[in-house]
Amino acid sequence: MEQVKSSRSFILGIWVKVGSRNEPSDKNGVSHFLEHMFFKGTKKRTAHDIAIDIDSLGGDLNAFTSRENTAFYVKILDEYIDRGVELLTDVFLHSTFDEAELEKEKGVIKEEIKLVEDTPDDYIHDLFSKTVYGETGLGQPVLGRRDTVKAFKRDDLTGHVRKYYGTADTVISCAGNFEADAVLERLNHHLGSLRRGSEPEFFTTPSFGKRIDIHTKDLSEAHLCLGVQGIPYASEERYALSLLNTILGASVSSRLFQEIREKKGYAYSIYSFLSSYLDAGYWAVYAGTGKKKAATVAEMIVREMKNLAQSLTEVELRRAKDQLKGNLVLALESTSSKMQSNARQEIYYQRHFTQLEIMKEIEAVSLDRAMELAERLINGGPMSLTVLGPVKEEDFTGLL
Repeated sequence: MEQVKSSRSFILGIWVKVGSRNEPSDKNGVSHFLEHMFFKGTKKRTAHDIAIDIDSLGGDLNAFTSRENTAFYVKILDEYIDRGVELLTDVFLHSTFDEAELEKEKGVIKEEIKLVEDTPDDYIHDLFSKTVYGETGLGQPVLGRRDTVKAFKRDDLTGHVRKYYGTADTVISCAGNFEADAVLERLNHHLGSLRRGSEPEFFTTPSFGKRIDIHTKDLSEAHLCLGVQGIPYASEERYALSLLNTILGASVSSRLFQEIREKKGYAYSIYSFLSSYLDAGYWAVYAGTGKKKAATVAEMIVREMKNLAQSLTEVELRRAKDQLKGNLVLALESTSSKMQSNARQEIYYQRHFTQLEIMKEIEAVSLDRAMELAERLINGGPMSLTVLGPVKEEDFTGLL
């Protein structure tokens, strides 16, 4: 719980530690499907009632699914806390998963899958996860596949709830203007009946595959993701890697943005990013470019990455530290960001880090430590590439 007395908003999030990586291949997409179905009616509300109730509060009732978590949240004005808590907990605890609604929702999610597949700068990320981790676990798409979604039965949903939706896998996070004792009392009243038990699963850490996957498609641009093995979410090296990522391609002053967009004009969108999970992760670069420039851009990215460890400077590291600290402060100004940050800290670290602690950790990263990490991840391990667009496999032969 994080109180923000200067705010007029209140946000409550219920997080369950289950996502697409937990799903058997033939049930891929069930976590996300279930997230949708929670809003299709409870024992005392229809789907239409739920929509009317949240709009009447001028609030936001929603949810999202990732590879490791499913989260449900309500954001409302502080004067409507009791009504907002009751609405979210009704949805979370008393949804009926009606058969007729289930069949309708299959069509909705099929359209969602098509929308992603028609958005190549989004779809490429699913394809890259598959390149790196294969077709199970972390390599599976969050939305699932058409064949798995079509086959879902009500028993699949209720079985998933029975397995994961218990106290051991659930984290509740709230932020905003509220009285802690009053909110705790309401949460105990509504969520006190939540089933005890359920245990997070333990996985074999996935290996990072070295591959080049080319998905030829008639598009205006070629979209590519190129990356190396990263680090788990709770790694002690997370601050050093965030700084390296900032220097490589996470800002307008970064090396990749300046070299490929500003100097050459080869891409409109180019950035590096980190994807970290409980026991694994990757560090990658996305670029969208013309088909004639795709191979050249990929070569330039590889060159910039491989050159990073030897050419890092104190000036770049200082600028990255200041940028990262500024981004952190600005990002955590909203109650929504505070709720999400606190939930993830509890899930991955089982403790809370203050802003001051994080600032100190960022400042403590030395140039030698950053250079050593860049050398180990980029030059000491495998590299993978995924390309989607009007290209041929031979364009990228021998690149890695």
